[in-house]
This record gives sequence, structure tokens and C-alpha cells, in this order.
Amino acid sequence: MRRLMLWLASMVFLMAGSVSAHDASSYGGVFRSRDLGAAWLNADVGMFLNAALVITVDPRDSSRLLVGTDLGILSSRNAGRSWVPEGRDVIIGAVFALAFSSDGKLAMCAAASGVFRRDQDGWRRAEVPESAIPARALVAGPADGRFYLLGRSRLFVSEDGGRTFAAVPGLPPASEMTAVVAIAGTADMLAAVIDGRAMVSHDGGRTWRDAGFGGTAAPLDTVGSDAARPQRLWAAAGGRIMVSDDLGAGWRAVGRPLPEAGARVRGIVASADARTLVVSSDRGIHRSEDGGETWTPKEDNLPIHIEAGPLARDPNDTAVIYAVFSLVPYAEAWRMAVEGENLLARIEPISLVGGLSFLVLVLIGGGLAAQHLARRRAAAGS
Repeated sequence: MRRLMLWLASMVFLMAGSVSAHDASSYGGVFRSRDLGAAWLNADVGMFLNAALVITVDPRDSSRLLVGTDLGILSSRNAGRSWVPEGRDVIIGAVFALAFSSDGKLAMCAAASGVFRRDQDGWRRAEVPESAIPARALVAGPADGRFYLLGRSRLFVSEDGGRTFAAVPGLPPASEMTAVVAIAGTADMLAAVIDGRAMVSHDGGRTWRDAGFGGTAAPLDTVGSDAARPQRLWAAAGGRIMVSDDLGAGWRAVGRPLPEAGARVRGIVASADARTLVVSSDRGIHRSEDGGETWTPKEDNLPIHIEAGPLARDPNDTAVIYAVFSLVPYAEAWRMAVEGENLLARIEPISLVGGLSFLVLVLIGGGLAAQHLARRRAAAGS
């Protein structure tokens, strides 16, 4: 029943959004920059996505992409020039997290309907505790076959290539983890946001050290690693960007706060010298070329006034960045996934009627066209 409700609600959202769209900002989508965010081009031409929530790049093949949407997964083998749906027989509902293994042979997906693993035989459901669904993040560990999964608030780990996941002990029962990243070049080092604070673990999440940033007064939105500098961590709270060059031992503010007060940061990408910064948030994408002293909203060729999701960097070319945009706010998509069975209750009556009316019109039009063709054949035969 849960799977049916997820599918039905997703289809109605798609139709309701399609009948009310009139301009580029009425859609979400996937966009690519080849110059560290200076210029952007659409990477999903003709798809008109309602909500692109997350994107990942194969570490061994930069032309191979996976995108999670409110309706499932899309994949591309030519860097976004064309896309095909994947796993439609098993993956239902919004996809919040994706990850490739370090060798690119495996892919993992966390959706509203469960956690899934893809190998040469296609997508298969992974065994995970119920408390891990829906999941916020998937991270490939440095060891072969290891994946970390951030569920609603707890951390889980797989040591068998994503087939099974078990809870990682270490967090107090009342604590909540909302973001996690693996630190490149280390065996078991993770950085996370726990109870709004930056935390670092050197043993795969079994114990955590307070990194001295964030808290109740200014809870962190996110924490991120840096492909250009393995010792560097990024974090954001209250529109302020912070950086640590010693894996969380010390932090410093970067430039000025974002111009959009109250922006919730989803992704941070920077040049090796930290002069050029690209930040995605629920207010779109901002870029700085002077270490954050001035920020410019990026609007050319990008949707405006809708939410940008996490940024994905090409592991083989750090100047290439992918961004996703969602017409459905991430918080709303997450809330719908958590409340599963009540998805239809979240649809506005007008949107529901509009979507269903559109479906009825399509069916009527198809029926009339079929009748017309049948009459022409009959007339030609006589």
C-alpha cells in the first residue's frame, strides 16, 4: 500500500506541475559548469524535471551521471546530453541520496521506498533497518565494499558492497545527525553535523570529537570536504561560510555572509586557494571571486527563485560542477517521504484536480483519435 501511495502521489505531482508551468523557473533541472561556476548550461535539455534533488558522478568515468528526482533515478552515459530512467520496477518515490563506489562498479540509491544497490545485474533492494528509511545521505568509504548511510538521524554502515547495512554505535540516543562526508585519503575518517555542531570521527563513526563550530545558537546547515585540499573542511551556518584547513581543529570565517538572509546552504565548492567560492542554497547559487568578500547570484541560464540542491564535483576535473534545482522545496519532499502514507494529503486540491483533469483529457483525446483512425480504415476498406 505504501508503494502504491508513493507512486500515485509522484505521478499527480508531475502532472500538476506540468500544467501550471510557463517559464524556465517553473521547472527544476540539472546544470553543469566547466569553469568553477562562472557560466552554467542546462544538462537535461527537454526533460522539464519537477524536482532534481541530488546528482553524483562516476569517479572512473566522468561522462556517467546519476540524478535523483522526485520520481526516481535518471542516468546518463554522455555527461548529460541524454538521459534514461533506471530501476522503475523497484525504486519508487523521491531519491535523496546517490553514491558510486570508488571503482565505479557499484552504485547506491536511497529513496523514499528503500535503499537499493546496482551492479551488472541491475538494481536490487538492500537490507537496511526500518529506521534508516528514508535516508539523507550515502557516502562511499575508502575501503572496497564500504558505504555509509545516513538515515533519518542515525549512521549505518555496509561492509559488503551495500548488500546489508547495520547501525553504527556511538551516538547518544537523543542526538541527531543531519549531514556526513568521508575524508579522502583516510581510512575511517568522517565529518558530520550532529545536533547542529561540526563533529569529526577517526574510527568510522564509533566515536566523535567536537570540532568546535555550530550549536544551538547557530546550527550548521551542512559540512563538506574539499576535493582540491584533502585536509580542508567547509561548513555553513546562518548564511556564514566557515573553513578549516586542519580537519576541524580550527575554523575561520570566509569573507562576508551570503546576501540572502536566512539562506540554508546545501553545497560548497572552492578553488584550491579558496578565492573562488560557489555556494548552493534554498535561495539558488551564489559565487564569489574574492574569498567571499562579495557574492554574486548566478541567474543566467539557471532557474531563479527556486531551491538549489547539493553540488557535485567531477572527481577528474575539479573545475566541472553539477547543480540540481527543485521546484518542490527539499524540506517538503523530505517531510512527504517521512510521512509516506499521507503523501496525497500534501497535494493542494486545485493541483490535484488540475493534474487529474489533464490525465482525463489525455485519455479522452487518445480515445477520439483511435476512433477516428478506425473509421478511416473502415472507409478505406469499403
